[in-house]
Amino acid sequence: MYRLNVRDHFMIAHSFRGEVFGPAQRLHGATYVVDVTFQRRELDDNGLVVDIGLAGEALKRVLAEFNFQNLDEVEEFQGRNTTTEFMARVLFERLATAIQLGHLGEAALGLDSLCVTLHESHVAWASYEGAL
Repeated sequence: MYRLNVRDHFMIAHSFRGEVFGPAQRLHGATYVVDVTFQRRELDDNGLVVDIGLAGEALKRVLAEFNFQNLDEVEEFQGRNTTTEFMARVLFERLATAIQLGHLGEAALGLDSLCVTLHESHVAWASYEGAL
């Protein structure tokens, strides 16, 4: 399997519901470093997994939707704990849609899978991976 990774970051605020979250039940901030790994079994006709420039631009557009937002105020997330795991899936879905819409070029339609990893800190991360 061939892989290509792009990285960016975004900053959010949020709070969680449930005793399991302890002090994180209060409003707090997070700065996530995001790694997106594009995967395919065979390279495209240009010898690429995906156009790295288009991949980086797509990630930047997806993250812009959430950067400097209080996720507690995002209507789509009402009633949900916006955990790192949850947000990894959200970003995966947004990027999968961008691929399907051709925002990463026609060759990206040949991608096999995608993995989105959110690093909460230098010691903790969560990811979501799925087929395209």
